[in-house]
Amino acid sequence: MNKRIEQVTNRIIQRSDQTRLNYLADMKASYESGVSRKHMNCGNLAHAFAGCSPQDKDKLTENNVPNLGIITAYNDMLSAHKTYENYPEIIRTFADKHNAVAQVAGGVPAMCDGVTQGQPGMELSLFSRDVIALSTAISLSHNMFDAGLFMGICDKIVPGLLMGALKFGHLPAVFIPGGPMPSGITNEEKAHIRQEFAEGKIGRAELLKGESNSYHSPGTCTFYGTANSNQMLMEMMGLQLPSSSFVNPGTELRSLLNEEAVKIAIKNTQLGFDYSLGSILNEKAIVNGIVGLLATGGSTNHTIHLIAIAKSAGIIINWEDMSDLSDVVPLLTRMYPNGAADVNHFHAAGGMGFVIKTLLDNGLIHEDVQTILGAGMKLFTQEAKIKDHQLIWEAGSNATLNSSIIRSANDPFSANGGIKILTGNLGRSVIKTAAVADENLIIEAKAIVFNEQLDLITAFKNGELEKDFIAVLPFQGPKQNGMPELHQLTPTLSILQKRGFNVALVTDGRMSGASGKVPAAIHLTPEASDGGPIAKIISGDFLKLDAINGTLQCLTPAFESRTASTKTDKTQGFGRELFTNLRTSISSSEEGASFIL
Repeated sequence: MNKRIEQVTNRIIQRSDQTRLNYLADMKASYESGVSRKHMNCGNLAHAFAGCSPQDKDKLTENNVPNLGIITAYNDMLSAHKTYENYPEIIRTFADKHNAVAQVAGGVPAMCDGVTQGQPGMELSLFSRDVIALSTAISLSHNMFDAGLFMGICDKIVPGLLMGALKFGHLPAVFIPGGPMPSGITNEEKAHIRQEFAEGKIGRAELLKGESNSYHSPGTCTFYGTANSNQMLMEMMGLQLPSSSFVNPGTELRSLLNEEAVKIAIKNTQLGFDYSLGSILNEKAIVNGIVGLLATGGSTNHTIHLIAIAKSAGIIINWEDMSDLSDVVPLLTRMYPNGAADVNHFHAAGGMGFVIKTLLDNGLIHEDVQTILGAGMKLFTQEAKIKDHQLIWEAGSNATLNSSIIRSANDPFSANGGIKILTGNLGRSVIKTAAVADENLIIEAKAIVFNEQLDLITAFKNGELEKDFIAVLPFQGPKQNGMPELHQLTPTLSILQKRGFNVALVTDGRMSGASGKVPAAIHLTPEASDGGPIAKIISGDFLKLDAINGTLQCLTPAFESRTASTKTDKTQGFGRELFTNLRTSISSSEEGASFIL
């Protein structure tokens, strides 16, 4: 085992000693109390299965078969979640086939950041994660269930489901993906179309056609953003079937994997506390998840979400843990925005099975963990195949099938995982370096402060940004306005970078999980709303972002003696006023940006 990974794991275990013990004690007590419906009154039970078929009513009355609670994030606004439309009916059929019952315990909201980017609704995006966690807890509170089946894919949805499920961690849990849409136009072509529009070379009709040719059918978007990083994490932490994340919807293999997920959930109800969610998701599993994120160049959003997920299981992790792991975890994949390939190409090149195998072979992840399949991560190097219309498991690839997409840990794209912590007189921030060219890892330039994304875009269109500069966007943190992603900045800053200018971004907000080529110090804490140093920066200050040495500095001597500026955001409309009190109680980015933990 790599010594650094052992060291980080041990300090997480030591740091979490009491909180983890308390969590496991609570889960163990719930587990030992038995299936709650055994103790329910007849009136409670009658309400609970009134809508079931006569056969399922009989099974639940006799209390001799498992009852699976389905938590679904279905809606047909999200292409990824459209795939779940008929899953409850299908899962009920599978459950009946294998002598169990399945009920939809509840639904959770699922918003699409791709729809709300740059819109007022984006200010509710991060908050939606905790709302999903609360909704998951409410759904499971009926205490009718022996295991949970969780159906979610996109940005805040899987983290929220997992945070809520962990409060019922005495139950087994299996996550069921929907799979990515087939590949559309190339990611390079999509990026080119966006930049052409940003430069005014094409109109809205051409842009919409390009976007529609990229996002074109039911299924997860195919770039490697937060949604697909979620799926990677579920496999890395042993909560989703091996090689199941990136199987396309509507295929025979997808259906067979869904049935297998139901069978595993049923089986695990009989196998004891070791197969419960709370037991599986321990400190080593969390470290495996972090390593997977680093090795695949995944979404920076998980530098927030993983902290909140871990805390839900009584485990305390921080940015230092991630940064220290990044120093020794090699970058093994190139997927857009870190490369031209999409997740379908990644899956065909060996996918998660090969990534996990090469990490295991080089002592970079813990093998000795419990998973939904049993003990050991070697089980997750298997690949699902079809033989005579039956699901079988075969050994995954021993070598990459496309070295431009996946490489072994002995021949990586980069020696480190591409996420670094920056510290200095502006505070602490995260930077994703996986897609940043070496010549752009250090940027020193004058600051230009913008109030909103649109202000920067307007300045660009007016020809005011044809120079080296570091864009500063304060007052974008969780307490100020819910920490919306600043994805609209990406095409403009990328254009300026391609024109040869040294540009970067500094903000207490977030960037999209698909961002990467422009150096961006994000999630800066303390945020401006708390009087953080970013609120003292004025246009013309000299800033230095150094992603090699891990520093972020304002070099203007007068900077530190200034009084921090303030800003009042409009919080009315689009439901934002409902979250006013939550903005005041939300934790910092480095603490998971949560109002429930």
